[in-house]
Amino acid sequence: MPKIAEIEDTPNPNAMKFTLREPLTWGIAHSYENAEQAKDDALARALFAIDHVTNVFYVDRWITVTQDGQADWKQLTREIAVPLRAAPAAGDQSAAAVFAARATFEHLSEDDQQRLEDINVVLDLEIRPYLQSDGGDLHVLGLHGNQLVVHYQGACGTCPSSISGTLRGIENRLQSIEPDIEVVAA
Repeated sequence: MPKIAEIEDTPNPNAMKFTLREPLTWGIAHSYENAEQAKDDALARALFAIDHVTNVFYVDRWITVTQDGQADWKQLTREIAVPLRAAPAAGDQSAAAVFAARATFEHLSEDDQQRLEDINVVLDLEIRPYLQSDGGDLHVLGLHGNQLVVHYQGACGTCPSSISGTLRGIENRLQSIEPDIEVVAA
């Protein structure tokens, strides 16, 4: 049962980040944009059962919950705390479930696999920590030629600056290793 260590505002006024004392996962992100997507995840399903919750994203020791802008955060955070405290900690998850959740891009050539690995190093070291500190993240959906397709998660998923400024910043940084790369959000 994770205890809440801290509750933080994010740059997205409709998203709140909860930092926990125990991890919910071991490096596997869970991102849900609606209740239907969350039907097989007990924690996310419980959060979507709360009025006004529109997005749930969690990984390791933090979770970001996004609302529709119609709720009072003070009241909503009290409601969100109940299922968070009831959720199992990552120690209760099997290692097999963690490995099964890792995405692979087997259709890529060996050269493109290496390109994607190099891109992920930059994302992991220079981009994701900033997005995660604001309650969001970035998931790579694919690499098609010179086009990298990404999906914003958590607070970044509905933040207006993620599609404009942040996306261009990521593209500019990646162009230092891949001059012709184009980054698009899906």
